[in-house]
Amino acid sequence: MVHALKEIRRALIPGGLLIDLRPVASHWPVEVMAGAETFAAGQVQDLPAQIADDAASEAALAQAESAGWFIRESAGAFDLAYYWDTPDEMKTYVDEDWRDYIGLPDDVLAQARRMMAAHGAAARARVRLRMFVSRWRRGT
Repeated sequence: MVHALKEIRRALIPGGLLIDLRPVASHWPVEVMAGAETFAAGQVQDLPAQIADDAASEAALAQAESAGWFIRESAGAFDLAYYWDTPDEMKTYVDEDWRDYIGLPDDVLAQARRMMAAHGAAARARVRLRMFVSRWRRGT
């Protein structure tokens, strides 16, 4: 990742901006939405690859900052929600698209199924990701 940051720095004009936007492991909540109500079904399981990627990203950015390649101007976090019509659609998506990063525990999936059955066809499953965003200005 340090090599990629070095290449980004080379490609940016002096004073150019780098935006770091990525999900971070934080035991994202699994919820069921029914009308205006939200019900907690549990949390996803953060897998070692996601935790390692987060640490590698932070280490690479710290090294780039220390070398003067980039200057952090701001940083923050926000939630980003994914929605599914059924818990099985959620499970399929997690298993196919996020399989290396998070797991959906069987008990959480079962709880989401029970909640959705109790709240009818209008209920939807949701996972709220924690997103990190920072703005970096190209240094010297």
